[in-house]
Amino acid sequence: MEKLSFQEIDNTVAATLEPPGRFYWGVVGLLFCGVLVGAFCWGWQIMVGIGAGGQNSPVNWGTYLINFVFWVGIAHSGTLISAILYLLRAQWRNPIARAAETMTVFAVCTAGLFPFIHLGRVWMVYYMLPVPNQRTLWPNFQSPLMFDVVAISTYLIVSVLFWYTGMLPDLAIIRDRATGVRKKVFSVLSLGWTGRYEHWRHYTRGYLLFAALATPLVISVHSVVSWDFALGVIPGWHTTIFAPYFVAGAIHSGLAMVLTLMIPMRKIFRAERIITMHVLESVAKTIVFTGLIVGFAYGTEYFIAWYSQNTVEMEVFSFRSTGGFALSYWIMVVCNSLVPLLFFFKRIRTHIFWLFGISIVVNIGMWFERFVIIISSVSHDFLPNAWGQYAPTAIEYGIMLGSFSLFFFLYFLFVKHLPAISMTEMKELQHQETAHE
Repeated sequence: MEKLSFQEIDNTVAATLEPPGRFYWGVVGLLFCGVLVGAFCWGWQIMVGIGAGGQNSPVNWGTYLINFVFWVGIAHSGTLISAILYLLRAQWRNPIARAAETMTVFAVCTAGLFPFIHLGRVWMVYYMLPVPNQRTLWPNFQSPLMFDVVAISTYLIVSVLFWYTGMLPDLAIIRDRATGVRKKVFSVLSLGWTGRYEHWRHYTRGYLLFAALATPLVISVHSVVSWDFALGVIPGWHTTIFAPYFVAGAIHSGLAMVLTLMIPMRKIFRAERIITMHVLESVAKTIVFTGLIVGFAYGTEYFIAWYSQNTVEMEVFSFRSTGGFALSYWIMVVCNSLVPLLFFFKRIRTHIFWLFGISIVVNIGMWFERFVIIISSVSHDFLPNAWGQYAPTAIEYGIMLGSFSLFFFLYFLFVKHLPAISMTEMKELQHQETAHE
């Protein structure tokens, strides 16, 4: 990595917080319009009923559950980069850790909307809470859906604390450079940080503690999401590798989203000296690794269905690759398992165009993976008279557009108003490299 002074690091990151131009506000306004479209579609569904979506019998789970699993998956890799790689002392994480942590927080918030949307009558959500109600209904704590509520709520709290704790020294740096109202705001946000020895001692211990807490949560949350399916009786969801398969897929999609977010940010904020090609290349190499795991999981599912000689399981997996949703299946296989192999070539994984393009392709493939897992199984149940078809409606597309717009809207606001690159960790990295020379 190119040598930078501490002052150069502070100046580069502080420059990202300068007043934005018209283009920035234009993009933010466009994304906000997307959020309004999603809100309108959700409001329309509440007004006319859940039938505004394409769900039917037997396909009771449509794009709402697909998007929920997709966003939970995106949220995973942020914590992977920030927490697990922090514990492993992988230095290439430092320039992108803050962006990844932010991605986690906003992706979990976006995912958390979909159970409410899927409820239809969202005001009945209190039936899921362990409080007395007029119908004496109580949550079923043996249901993986309740596991989900607990796991994702815990994950959101720990992720927010981990994200905010890591920002404290940087918020103090911005406070010291700011004036007027902005200085007052950052004075509150920095919680009185002065950089004394005691502050740093508590900070490093607290950050390490949150990293250690977040690491098992990364594994547990998406394992619990996989149990939403694996504990059901629907064919196609019984492979015992479901939990690691979901975790690997989540990391795969999250890494791709990191590239999708970091490459434009690197260019717009002229942060090439901090987010170097070596950092992006390291993410690409990890994508190759997770892509191979995901491809292995796809093959294992077919092998187990054949090895069991269970007629229904064999029929479902045959239907996935040759039936009415076969196109979705092959998009999933090509985008997630074959296209990432291009990163084996150094010329491709060190070229911005290919890095950005392949990250988009993997994101598309991971969305279709959730589509295939959910739709192909519930639409092809045990008995032929229970088989059905599914196609999302305009309302579902509108809500999906709103969720993507909300995620990028929040992210755009963040990168222009709070430090999107960790100055503290970049200085630590510079210090370590100097010490090793």
